[in-house]
This record gives sequence, C-alpha cells and structure tokens, in this order.
Amino acid sequence: MAIASFMVPLGTPAPDFTLPPAGGGPAVSPGDFPDASALLVVFLSNHCPYVRRVETAFGAVTAEYAAKGLATVAICSNDAERYPDDDADHLCEQAARAGFAFPYLLDESQEVARAYKAACTPDFFLYDAGRRLAYRGEFDGARPHNDVPSDGSSLRAAVDRVLAGEPVPEPHTPSLGCGIKWRPGNEPG
Repeated sequence: MAIASFMVPLGTPAPDFTLPPAGGGPAVSPGDFPDASALLVVFLSNHCPYVRRVETAFGAVTAEYAAKGLATVAICSNDAERYPDDDADHLCEQAARAGFAFPYLLDESQEVARAYKAACTPDFFLYDAGRRLAYRGEFDGARPHNDVPSDGSSLRAAVDRVLAGEPVPEPHTPSLGCGIKWRPGNEPG
C-alpha cells in the first residue's frame, strides 16, 4: 500500500543529524555543506518500486543541480534486518546503478526519519540557504503504475525557485511511495 508524505510545515528548520555513509567513510551532517545554496534531504530505499521508478532520473537531476549550488544527501531508515535489500551493500549497488553522486546514509536507529517526519520512500525535503523547509513533495508524476516520464519536473521547479531565493508556491503534491519500514516500537506515534 502506498503512503503519502506527511507534508511538514514550510519554514521548519532542518533537523541536525550525523550518520555514516553506506559505503563507509566519515559520518555526514547537514553542516558539511555550509556553502550550498540549498540542501535536499531525501529518504530512499533500494527495494521500493516507487524509488526504483525514479532513481536514475533522480541521480541525473541531482548531479545537474550540484553544479548550481544544490547539496543532496539520501538517507535509508528502513529496518535492514527485516528488509535485507535495504542493507548497506545493496544501497551501494543502488547508488552505482542509479548514478548517485551524493552521500547515501544509514539511519539504523530511525531517529533521523522520526525527526524529519519522513513517511515514505521516496520522501523529499528541500531546504533553502537558511536551512528552512522550502518544499516537500513529489519528484515528478512518475509512478510504478503509469507511463509518465520521470524527469524530476516537480523537484526541478522547486529547486529553481529556491536557488533564485524565491518561495515555492503551494500546493505541493505529496510524494507517494512505500512506507518507511519501522522497527517494532519505532513507529511514529
């Protein structure tokens, strides 16, 4: 069953975190991108058909916008014990397959997903230069059950406005995807 984003209020500050990358190396925090004009935090997974439908286009869009001032970090918060396709090795395979050129982080405690109020994969949170939420919503209209081209049109329009220092007018279409795979007892209350 598909789950939609919770649609966190615009202007909400980006919660801080420090998480390890799936491929190893130093932990990553939002503060690691002080010169970025915008920060995109996206909750992804490897097994979800909604993510798989857009992952290659997402890799291309984020690479294109990195040169324009967008920093991107992806986070997998799924319970990898119950969903082994979302373990570190499989996330590294996904990153290579989809051309991800950004850190792909592991939120094993699921505390970061709870702090961001992430509901699904994919779930996009775009912050402005002041790290205030400017957009939360879909990547584009592509879904596993349709033939809409995955081009990132919704996210592109939002990033263009944020990079220009402009607000992203509502309404924002919620992202839709697989629900976060919470560990028993970790479900948001």
